[in-house]
Amino acid sequence: MTGATQRDTQAVSQFVERFGGILADAGMPRMPARILAALLTTDSGRLTAAEIADLLQISPAAVSGAVRYLTTIQIVSREREPGSRRDIYRMRDNVWYEATFRRDQMLQVIDEVLTEGVDTLGEDTEAGARLDETREFFRFCHLELGTLLDRWRTHREKWLEQRKA
Repeated sequence: MTGATQRDTQAVSQFVERFGGILADAGMPRMPARILAALLTTDSGRLTAAEIADLLQISPAAVSGAVRYLTTIQIVSREREPGSRRDIYRMRDNVWYEATFRRDQMLQVIDEVLTEGVDTLGEDTEAGARLDETREFFRFCHLELGTLLDRWRTHREKWLEQRKA
């Protein structure tokens, strides 16, 4: 089937559950993972709380808690149509880059705290050496992630140009 109006709703539902399950297995809470997967499958990237509840067959309370989590981690934004009282939840633009960029920033904070730990324990102690190796791992990840994000921006620009062609 082709076109948004002719999609196999059962197949889409199965995909949402499967991808939501994978996100949950990767560490995201289950309900936010399902909602994120549902938002990804809409052409607009937007759904109301009622639409989410209906689509996933979950309670409004479950929607509320899950979208609160997704807005807190800045994957989803809450909006309102002018004159409406209903919240609309929307996927943020370039969400995966932004989430990864925030992780990259967190790696810098981890480095600072681990440096304090190494200084406190001493590099020549077993605990200090363990922290030092942990710090070196996170420094490596920070360096590589920064390079990866730069490469993604370049790749994304080329990919978007190819999609337009």
